[in-house]
Amino acid sequence: MNDLSLRFGRKVPAILLIAAPPAAAAIIVLSVLYGAKNIDTATIWNALFQFDPDNVNHHIIRYSRIPRVLGALLIGAFLAVSGALMQGMTRNDLASPSIMGVSDGSAFMITLAMIVLPGATSLSMIFMSLVGSAAGVAIVLGLASTVPGGMSPVRMTIVGAVVSTFLSSISSALAVYFQLSQSVSFWYNARLHQLEPDMIRLALPFAVVGLLLAFLVSRHVTILSLGEEVSAGLGQRSALVKVISTLSIVILTGISVAIAGKIGFIGLIIPHIARFLVGLDYRWVVPCAAVIGAVFLALADLLSRFMNAPFETPIGIVTSLIGVPFFLYLIRKRGGGERD
Repeated sequence: MNDLSLRFGRKVPAILLIAAPPAAAAIIVLSVLYGAKNIDTATIWNALFQFDPDNVNHHIIRYSRIPRVLGALLIGAFLAVSGALMQGMTRNDLASPSIMGVSDGSAFMITLAMIVLPGATSLSMIFMSLVGSAAGVAIVLGLASTVPGGMSPVRMTIVGAVVSTFLSSISSALAVYFQLSQSVSFWYNARLHQLEPDMIRLALPFAVVGLLLAFLVSRHVTILSLGEEVSAGLGQRSALVKVISTLSIVILTGISVAIAGKIGFIGLIIPHIARFLVGLDYRWVVPCAAVIGAVFLALADLLSRFMNAPFETPIGIVTSLIGVPFFLYLIRKRGGGERD
């Protein structure tokens, strides 16, 4: 446990959870106000309460900017919780949905759905994404278990990277062959400005289930993160904890990809920040990772609008600018060993 969490105890998570709503509200206001076209507050008010279907600005606010910032907040929370569970369950500081093949599995299945089921509904795409997410987890864990020392952090990460690259390459090849490159690129380039409000609404029930499972299992993940021997000594059913955790990861990552495509490094960076601030108790790590991840991705999305104005920088570039150095730092710091 770090000095910060020892010194302030539960004050830090309490401050984070209390500060999250006003921070999110401020980001929502800024995200609606500013973009390629700045819109005044009076127009925003009218768009919300006196909607004019003939007013282009009203359509931009209701069907583009509001879904965009809400989607960014939700996806940031989902991916951060997924990463926290993955790192706690595997005791692997390098684990995250984007690195361990989970996100690419979802994107791969969505590509197949676009080929085999060209008229698939949004709900069908969500189901296909969930199936792909589960398949990605199964493939990575299955391959890692067959390699000597494959469950160590670095080797598992290498297996995950290989599986991710393979699935991504197959998806690209299929997209080119079936002339779907432009459509498939949405799920690999994470275009938050193209979010569909209906997809967000359909994904919310799944999100509730995924988050509830994460909160339900968080206390047990704390014990599991201390090691298999400690977990067994305390009488915990580690296999059941891993199954529930994996199910939560599959759901939260799958719907995130279905909503906005693949977004990297949120699930890697945010859990480390949360553990640094609140310690190793996952009853606090999970909710705090959720709020930090939500604010982080929404701020990154807001930043992407100004980095190369008037053009938008892809959100993946913004997260990578922070995520890649952080990833290299973790490799150098942690090496190939498990978390102490």
